[in-house]
Amino acid sequence: MHTIQKPGHEPEERQDPALDEAASFGGPGWRPRQASHDQELAQGRYWHRCGYRSEVAELKELLLAWPGSEQEYESSPDSLLMLERPQLKLLQRQAASLARAYEHLGAKVHIVRPASPPPPNWLFMRDLFFATPAGAILARMASEQRAGEEQHMARALADMGVPIIAMPTGKATFEGADCLWLDESTLLLGIGVRTNRKGMELLGWLMESMGTSLIPIHLPRGVQHLLGLVNFIDRDLAALHGAMAPTRLRRLLEEHGVECIVLPPDRELLHGRSMNFVTISPRRLLMPADCPRTRARYQAHGVETHEVDISEYLKAAGGIGCLTGVLLRQ
Repeated sequence: MHTIQKPGHEPEERQDPALDEAASFGGPGWRPRQASHDQELAQGRYWHRCGYRSEVAELKELLLAWPGSEQEYESSPDSLLMLERPQLKLLQRQAASLARAYEHLGAKVHIVRPASPPPPNWLFMRDLFFATPAGAILARMASEQRAGEEQHMARALADMGVPIIAMPTGKATFEGADCLWLDESTLLLGIGVRTNRKGMELLGWLMESMGTSLIPIHLPRGVQHLLGLVNFIDRDLAALHGAMAPTRLRRLLEEHGVECIVLPPDRELLHGRSMNFVTISPRRLLMPADCPRTRARYQAHGVETHEVDISEYLKAAGGIGCLTGVLLRQ
């Protein structure tokens, strides 16, 4: 029973003393939570393990979208940010081949199939989230054509038990392919038409709370994401888009002791997406097929290359790096 306390007076009656002993009210049976969120996530306790602090640490888990009826659109490809219209059946065969290639290389693949048709660019999982050591940061897509993909990704991550720790709001935009780890405490963030300054402010605050400094890289016109300028093969080796990489990026890489394989703007780079690979582990990568000159450049630096045909995906204006939502690295 409770009474109203009058100013200057102690209450005449208190809560039932028996309730003070109940665990629900902090009694002896109450068990305080001991581990931090980071510890629980690292243990895979309550949450699905996720996150990474290196672009080249061993790839453990990833997400791939299964192409569905959303690819049978009637609009022009350009109006949907694509170059040509992919053929669904062939796209599905290549999706299955890509998943098998990853599994053969030792990575666990999660195939994502939304309950309702998403926008066609849903194919590009890398853009839709960024898996930090504390959980996923959900993207807020910059284009009207891709608006709404976030809710499908949010459901997919939630169904897996991956914690979503933040999502941009207001006028902020952020896409995951603009994030690349330079080292374990330094994150590069591409700023351009996909990720804007307000998105950078949110990410900067979050990463600072994780002991990480953020370095913005302003992207030149004609570049989708930071991933289109540089892609890491090892801690001290990266592929670089020679014709587009800004001086600031080149200097940062040099200062951090990263040697660059500078790729010319040839057919393999511009149309074959030869730099849009995924590093499986240091100096071991999965790259698009039909890029023999680029493959030879990588191999000349002691890189083990594996190839897979993604010709239908190329019609949608993305490569293997764009398609792959990196969930967990060692």
